Amino acid sequence: MLLHGWEKVVHPGSLHGFALFVTHLGIPAWLGYVAAFTELLGGAALILGLFTPIASAGIAIDMAVAILRVHLHHGLTGPGGFEFPLSLLALALILLADGPGWLAIDRIVFRGN
Repeated sequence: MLLHGWEKVVHPGSLHGFALFVTHLGIPAWLGYVAAFTELLGGAALILGLFTPIASAGIAIDMAVAILRVHLHHGLTGPGGFEFPLSLLALALILLADGPGWLAIDRIVFRGN
């Protein structure tokens, strides 16, 4: 997730280009910015194990929209297929249901079980 967000946010013009792309899908442009930063910051948060429930919920929503609006008509596998976004959606839902692991910063900062 982090790298996909990085590609959308850091490279000159790519963030605006992604916002324009989502408008062609019938989604408001501002949600393109939200999606790009969700991938970047949510991916970084999950790597660190910080704000795991918030990050995983955002990524789950992001991947559900990506599957339904972009990848579904390409089929499960192959170019543009929804196999990878579906995997990320499943992982985000597992993290949302199970919570952060024992190495997560969440466990230290918020004194979880």
